[in-house]
Amino acid sequence: MITISSVATPFFRVLRNTGLCGVLFIAACKPGGGTADNKAMQDSLQHTVASYYDGRMELFPLDATMNGESQYNNLLPVDISVGYRQRLDSFFTHYQQILQTIDTGALNSNDRISYDVLQRELEIGKTGLQFHDYLMPVQQFTALTLTLPQFGSGNGPQPFKTAADYDNFIQRMQSFAMWADTAIANMRQGMATGYVLPKALVIKTIPQLADLSKNDTGNVFYSPLKSLPADLDSTARTHLTDTYKTAITTYLLPAYARLHQFMQTEYLPKARSSSGIAALPDGKAYYNYLIRYWTTTDKTPEEIYAIGEKEVARIRGEMEAVKTATGFKGDLPAFFNFVRNDAQFHIFSTPAAILDSFRAIEAKIMPQVKKMYGHLPKTGFQIKQTEAFRAASASAEYVQGSADGSRPGTFYVPILDARKFSYTGMECLFLHEAIPGHHFQISIQQENESLPKFRRFSWVGAYGEGYALYCESLGKELGVYTNPYMYFGRLSDEIHRAIRLVVDVGLHTKGWTREQAIKYMMDNEPVSDQEATAEIERYMAIPAQALSYKIGELKIRELREQYTRQLGDKFSLSAFHDELLKDGCLPLSVLAQKMNRWAAGF
Repeated sequence: MITISSVATPFFRVLRNTGLCGVLFIAACKPGGGTADNKAMQDSLQHTVASYYDGRMELFPLDATMNGESQYNNLLPVDISVGYRQRLDSFFTHYQQILQTIDTGALNSNDRISYDVLQRELEIGKTGLQFHDYLMPVQQFTALTLTLPQFGSGNGPQPFKTAADYDNFIQRMQSFAMWADTAIANMRQGMATGYVLPKALVIKTIPQLADLSKNDTGNVFYSPLKSLPADLDSTARTHLTDTYKTAITTYLLPAYARLHQFMQTEYLPKARSSSGIAALPDGKAYYNYLIRYWTTTDKTPEEIYAIGEKEVARIRGEMEAVKTATGFKGDLPAFFNFVRNDAQFHIFSTPAAILDSFRAIEAKIMPQVKKMYGHLPKTGFQIKQTEAFRAASASAEYVQGSADGSRPGTFYVPILDARKFSYTGMECLFLHEAIPGHHFQISIQQENESLPKFRRFSWVGAYGEGYALYCESLGKELGVYTNPYMYFGRLSDEIHRAIRLVVDVGLHTKGWTREQAIKYMMDNEPVSDQEATAEIERYMAIPAQALSYKIGELKIRELREQYTRQLGDKFSLSAFHDELLKDGCLPLSVLAQKMNRWAAGF
């Protein structure tokens, strides 16, 4: 989702700040030396990870903006270009060479974590460049075509406080026009070589592009003009408004229109009928890579599929018990239909009422949260309805706040029709996306200034999503799930993540069709056809991402149970949670090593 463009500075400028002096210094240190040499090695690693972060921010300027690094707010490189990918490959290789000179035996525990995390990040990043995802750069779930409107909405991470801020985004608009033309060229290459999206995804993408190409004041890109900087006089306001509108109509809207026209007339007829990436020329190898990327494990598709089937069976057993306890007469599929459709579960008439209900959940759990976590984040928190332009294809999500506290973390809730919004899943959804899930984990990580920046602002799906799913299991300890239907909602969300292990592998290695995967999902959880379709199409768009949740949650739950047995009366849940979160997102193998060292200290 992070992009780069031809407006980026030449790569030699990135290398100029990547710590080459550190390489010479490290090479002069003898492995296994004394305390002074150890300190020198630690200092050199810290210099290396700091310069890596700085170079990475220039290569990934949208990440930089998200992280509050404002110096690249005008950049939007064409990250799908051959030249960019070559620069990125050289960047990764350069830092791999530096790490080879470092004696890990001289590092303290925190620096060893940094070393291990960076080593994996470089290897997984470099390996990914051999695949051809850049030939399919536009789809309905996550792409620059959807990210840019969030940045340009005036309510996202892109600042619009000064005239210079507006000029920064004008430059990003100009760069997006080049990105769009490269995307079309890449997709034409994909059409010629067999790298094309499934037709079902293209059909969902086309109306998104059409909406974003409309030249009317309702287009999200005009929103920043509704709140111009207050210190501008009338002449400056008029000039800025005219310049900004001209950029929208000159660069952005025509680019979206070109993409829309291309997808509609050229690409859709060539889209594939298959659902999984095994149909692509290197699809099998790519999926195995994506499993490594997202789960941070070496598990095979077959192992993950078996775990999924086992978890689905276990959770279905719990669902049967809840169904019986409610007195419902009928089988589990009938109970799914009852919970999905009965009027008693659809109690809202307005989006505001739904958001207020989520705020009530927050108030209810906080007394217990403060007992289960010793360290609470300082970053503010808010709940908002997902913007209309992306709500139809969006899931509930958390968007991080800024590290300096100027922008709160936001829990976004897509509400297409409040009258159809079910309350049964609200408690576990809040625990996952908001508190103590993503908001706690990401905020605590960003606020920890003792971490090097590349770890403060990193994301590892198996850890981050695994932790958030683990948080759903805390509901009874936090005083919720007292309503059996709310607890059934929690089981529904848990089985949803277990189902993902089955259908994702099924789609991408076993030849499952979109319709087969939708049916499996609807047979095993209370979701509507619309919800199941959106979910399955998400897995088609970003293969293996959905595996990270359950794989990560199982590891965290395993660690908690292990230390509960191992430490006995010495075990503190609050201390466990604080240790789990304090070092930020980590690959699961690095996390386990770190947590084992913590437990051994008792």
